[in-house]
Amino acid sequence: MRHLAILAALALPLAPALAAEGDAPAIEPKPAALIADGVPEVPAALTVATRPYMENRSASFVGWNQIDRSMLIATRFGNTAQIHRVAAPMGARQQLTFEAEPVGSGAWSPKTADIMVVQKDVGGNEFFQLYAIKDGRLELLTDGKSRNGYNAWSKDGSTLAYTSTRRNGRDSDIYLIDPRDRASNRMIAQVAGGGWAVSDFSPDKSWAIVSQYVSVEKSDLFRLDLATGALTPIGDHKKVIAQRGAEFAPDGTVWITSDEASDFQRLGTLDPATGKFTPRGPAEKWDVTSFNIADDGSFIAYVVNEAGMSKLRLLDPKSGAVRTVELPAGVIGGVSIAPWGEVGFSFTSARSATDAYSVDPKTLKVTRWTQSETGGLDVTRNVEPELVKVKSFDGLEVSGFLYRPDPAKFPGKRPLIMSVHGGPESQSRPGFMGRNNYLLNEMGVALFYPNVRGSTGYGKTFVGLDNGPFKREDSVKDMGAFLDSLAKDKGLDASRFGLTGGSYGGYMCYAAATHFADRLRANLCIVAISNFVTFLENTQEYRRDLRRVEYGDERVPAQRKKLMEISPLTRVSAISKPMFVVTGANDPRVPASEADQIVAAVRGKGGTAWHLVGTNEGHGFAKKENADYQFWTSLIFWQKYLLD
Repeated sequence: MRHLAILAALALPLAPALAAEGDAPAIEPKPAALIADGVPEVPAALTVATRPYMENRSASFVGWNQIDRSMLIATRFGNTAQIHRVAAPMGARQQLTFEAEPVGSGAWSPKTADIMVVQKDVGGNEFFQLYAIKDGRLELLTDGKSRNGYNAWSKDGSTLAYTSTRRNGRDSDIYLIDPRDRASNRMIAQVAGGGWAVSDFSPDKSWAIVSQYVSVEKSDLFRLDLATGALTPIGDHKKVIAQRGAEFAPDGTVWITSDEASDFQRLGTLDPATGKFTPRGPAEKWDVTSFNIADDGSFIAYVVNEAGMSKLRLLDPKSGAVRTVELPAGVIGGVSIAPWGEVGFSFTSARSATDAYSVDPKTLKVTRWTQSETGGLDVTRNVEPELVKVKSFDGLEVSGFLYRPDPAKFPGKRPLIMSVHGGPESQSRPGFMGRNNYLLNEMGVALFYPNVRGSTGYGKTFVGLDNGPFKREDSVKDMGAFLDSLAKDKGLDASRFGLTGGSYGGYMCYAAATHFADRLRANLCIVAISNFVTFLENTQEYRRDLRRVEYGDERVPAQRKKLMEISPLTRVSAISKPMFVVTGANDPRVPASEADQIVAAVRGKGGTAWHLVGTNEGHGFAKKENADYQFWTSLIFWQKYLLD
């Protein structure tokens, strides 16, 4: 009878038909790869009621075929996203990869488009391998063991650059290969660290520009001689500046975005001999997040992040004239210009799932290439978010996006779930909510997505305000400021607030459970850090130093002490409200042991901790059947501990 109570609480219209009085309701089968420890079974009536919300798709722009002018997209028709071809706008989606694991990135060779290379891992372990597609099958190009990263093609399509940890499992050395001939594979440069990537080849293929990511605030550029393999620093690497997206124009000019002498990323040119950066185009008051140069050099398409909303602009590098493409409020990704000038990109908004589009650079006409299914639901019902700004404990302004349920359907004060993004070098932005629209449209739960200090999109000063163990909890205090402000909102019920988050947002979820137990009814923490010291000691070696820059170095006694002090596991005695922990057994970033130890600690003191483990997943659930089950169990969790 326990499930009848759950069904009644959820007010599912189909429940009576599926569960007559005295009968046990039907149960949704749990995917075989999931371990549900302490998690209730899912009533089949719940899956029926939510089904339309589970069937939305997305179609992300991946690239162009230069010969037949078709578009590559990544979309899902089965359990995982795969690469598809679309021959013309709104044309049929022709599937090209047919793997059990997700395949979301790939590219045809430039000029000839005679071979496509894609990247794929196994079970979310992020030990990516590169493959060539042939006759619907993937042919392995890398060693099948190490972690490999797809970087860039040469302009003539003869050479692909990638990085690999095969030498020692830690350092991302640089390799070159002609994917048509595996014997051509060779290491071109041996490096130290995990943040390396080839950004682009020079037009004459004599050298390439290489980036070394050190932190969100610092990335250095190098000149890689393709004849000798010599790496020469470009500019002064003592400067703490972030330089991104290096790309060659046809005349050999190097374009990048840089925050040198600015709080934001600006678009401009780089002198590779001196490292001098020269801003180009109009001064933007926000970050330029990405750009691409037309093959003939006639224009540059670039994207600006204005308080979370994307603006697509076209720059004439000769005259400096800029035109803005008219698009609704939303988020743009994956911009790439075809050889014939058409600009491809992905776009999403609160009322539009991610789909692929293009722009004619002459007329600025926008053409939609895909229209992803949304489970038959009317997306115009979806609410647009409100931008909420508050002053934190030290006077710093922080902001976030608040989605309110329809007041006509759900009058009175509404419960709220705060959802904190990961990274922390990331940003919550107003894209399509997908299955979370069920919480808004059917359960009347408000959703709030904060951008605490340390988030990107608000300048390099803002992004550095949480760095290291001694500043880390300042971002936790920002969550407290949001909770204080939202509690005063006349449309929200402060007695029914919950919090969730994944990755770094998962740490924030644990931290909120210890700091704000009196203001939160429940916490749902996903692939989360519970102890900074054990996290740093056990995260994959290739990324350990990169994370030490952000969080602190556990090898330094003073920092280790502070990291232990601020770790949620240290303060587990303060966790008094129910918790739901979700983790991937193959997670290379936040090892599953982080979840195991806090679940054991919470239960050890008599607390409630549900635990859902994906044995074939990594840093988040990527397979639809697993993600669906996670969502259904989360609804049961919120109903039981937040709404009852």
